[in-house]
Amino acid sequence: MTTIDTATITVELPDAFDPRWNRLPGIQVDGRRIIIDPAEYFFRFESSTWLVADWELVKAQLLYVDETTESAVEQLALDFIKNHGDSTSDAARVLATAYGVYSYLFREEHLAGLGLPQITADHLHMLREAATLMALNKVELDGHISNVGPCWFFPAATSVVFDLDDETGGMLDEVYHGGWFNEHRRIESIKAHAALGGRLVHGCQSVPDQSGGVVAPYGASMANFRYDLAEFKADWIEQVYAHRVTAAE
Repeated sequence: MTTIDTATITVELPDAFDPRWNRLPGIQVDGRRIIIDPAEYFFRFESSTWLVADWELVKAQLLYVDETTESAVEQLALDFIKNHGDSTSDAARVLATAYGVYSYLFREEHLAGLGLPQITADHLHMLREAATLMALNKVELDGHISNVGPCWFFPAATSVVFDLDDETGGMLDEVYHGGWFNEHRRIESIKAHAALGGRLVHGCQSVPDQSGGVVAPYGASMANFRYDLAEFKADWIEQVYAHRVTAAE
């Protein structure tokens, strides 16, 4: 693992996280408090700065702005990030911002129209938690993936933490990456992710293959991103699955 010197990350979020996150190395969950040791938690940790925007400002000034024929929603988000984005080395701020973003995107009012009766409110809680932790992953403008934690591999991590089978884990992965499968929610996602300094991109095709997702800056090289991802993912997925709890345990 490549790492840089950094302090332990500690954050207290509005809601308690599932204590089973403690099954993964380098993370301690005690109710609403989360403590992460970057040297233990990350497979690769080369950057301790992130681009964020104030979530309350996003809610007030971006979420309800409509695109026009001259300014697409992606341009609205990019302009907002340019005007309000802030580079921070405070990982707790990143996690708190991400929890606001994903509490909004995975809110229960969407369940009725999702068309997936298998997805429940409990699954939304899982999505919020995993996606919040995924916000610490990072892609540089040249497409190099600088930060990779176990939540990059969404089905593997959720199988370890939430005891999900592969089918359910893959289904949640699709909900996470698919913007809830329609344009209205994709637009919501683009606007909300401005608070995390970019747009949600992923390496998967239509079927989840553990290629993960990350909020990448606009303009990042997706060709280099996919090449870098292909180089490392198999070994690290295996390491995540190694923490899976079996029935005998």
